[in-house]
Amino acid sequence: MERIFALTGCLFALTAVAIGAFGAHFLQSRLPSISLVTLETAVKYQMYHAFALFFVTYALGKWPSVMAPTSGWLFLAGTILFSGSLYILIATEQRWVGMLTPIGGTLLIIGWVNLIFNLMKT
Repeated sequence: MERIFALTGCLFALTAVAIGAFGAHFLQSRLPSISLVTLETAVKYQMYHAFALFFVTYALGKWPSVMAPTSGWLFLAGTILFSGSLYILIATEQRWVGMLTPIGGTLLIIGWVNLIFNLMKT
């Protein structure tokens, strides 16, 4: 389980840097400023939750619990839905995809709450 979360954290960090650089250097003159702000938000949250997955990996080894893996899965799914939906929205301009963004954000929040409860129990 730890390896899955650590590898996913690495993948999220790698793609956040790549997408952020692509946005800053290639898309800056091609996208409206609101789309660039949206892209920056997606990249930031993806990177934040890459580090969150690294912390879950650490927590699993330090304080084993049933709840820590749950936070990892919530961070994984939440990041894919939150950042992924924003990336798709920017790339395709399909507005309906934006309905997935708050679902992803809610999963991220639940993941943090779950992790807090997990740490309070240990």
